[in-house]
Amino acid sequence: MARHLYSLRNVPDDEAEDLQQVLTDAGVDFYATPPGNWGISAGALWLRDESQLELARQLIADYQQIREREAKALRQQVEQSGGKATLLDSFRQYPVRFIVFIGFALFILYVSTWPFLDLGGWGD
Repeated sequence: MARHLYSLRNVPDDEAEDLQQVLTDAGVDFYATPPGNWGISAGALWLRDESQLELARQLIADYQQIREREAKALRQQVEQSGGKATLLDSFRQYPVRFIVFIGFALFILYVSTWPFLDLGGWGD
């Protein structure tokens, strides 16, 4: 009987592909199920041979440690090069879009609070 190995909920496509490649390269007998059509169920990796469970879990843990180190190194590199985007950078890059989004947010705030701010005019 198949054994659930790893849920692919909120896992980026490149990470899912990498995990499948790592398991394939190690000779682990598994299969992947795709996520449901309406987002109700997540995809998953399943083991066909339960005797490979410890090996598969160790391979996944090793892969995740490598990916975490790479992500941290990339983040440090971006921060050191001054590439970290700020709100002002966003405004400079897309001023019209920025103003439209701010205007939309203010409109939603107004519509949401208007009934509470206009309580004095209900009996007119």
